[in-house]
Amino acid sequence: MNIAYFTKTLEGLPLEKAAEVTAGLGFDCADLLVRDGQAVTPERPEEIVKAANLFAAGGLRVPMATIDAIRPDDAASRLLGFCGEAGIGQVRLGFWRYDPSQRWKVQVDEARRDLDGFERLAERFAVKLTIQLHGGTLHSSGALAMHLLAGRDPVRIGAYPDPANQVIREGTEDWRLTLDLLDPWFCCMGVKNSGWFPGVYGAQGQRTWHSDWYGLDDGMVPWNEIIPHLVATGFAGVLSMHSQYRVPREQALDKIRADLTHLRRLVAAAKEQNLA
Repeated sequence: MNIAYFTKTLEGLPLEKAAEVTAGLGFDCADLLVRDGQAVTPERPEEIVKAANLFAAGGLRVPMATIDAIRPDDAASRLLGFCGEAGIGQVRLGFWRYDPSQRWKVQVDEARRDLDGFERLAERFAVKLTIQLHGGTLHSSGALAMHLLAGRDPVRIGAYPDPANQVIREGTEDWRLTLDLLDPWFCCMGVKNSGWFPGVYGAQGQRTWHSDWYGLDDGMVPWNEIIPHLVATGFAGVLSMHSQYRVPREQALDKIRADLTHLRRLVAAAKEQNLA
């Protein structure tokens, strides 16, 4: 499996510096975020190829990119075209947000029409497009994502579970059920940890609760169970490691180094156990 660094933490850095920092973290590859404020922006999609070359010069592959497109229009086509040119085989799409003022089925039907167009673009540019499980969307859980994925070619459209997102938002379900539902589309997983903690009691006696991001060895996501499962089942996709810490960048980078060390330890132990 590929352990990739999701470059969101490097917002505001020039492309050359972002590539240098990523290489210094010890990852083998990167999940390149293309977004306003990042080293590569949607307005300059040709920079995707430059970024892949810079990362390669630093010894890093770029097997995956992340974009925010949810409409298969000309802008999305350009982004995907440059991803294909750069040799990036997998691209995460944006989020189809749930609007409670509209009927769910109407929104799902519209999202499916969008994905019909994206599936054609995926074939055109020889890339796989993925749908990430994320709060506030029509695809916050495996069960909900199935309504968008059903009938689709897993070579072109894939599923991107994110257990930490699911734990602290409305997508909670047993991680085994998530992976079972999303097979054979499962090709990528977001790696981070999260959890809830109690706050103060309000004026009417109701305690408030808050969610936050935790180190990979902390929080509510049982990575010590998930990673052995992935190893035992021969998962060969991308583990995109996120750094959502609300701390200064250098401190966040220290935390991501510790997370990477812990993840590699879990993978090594699972491989050893699998051979026993």
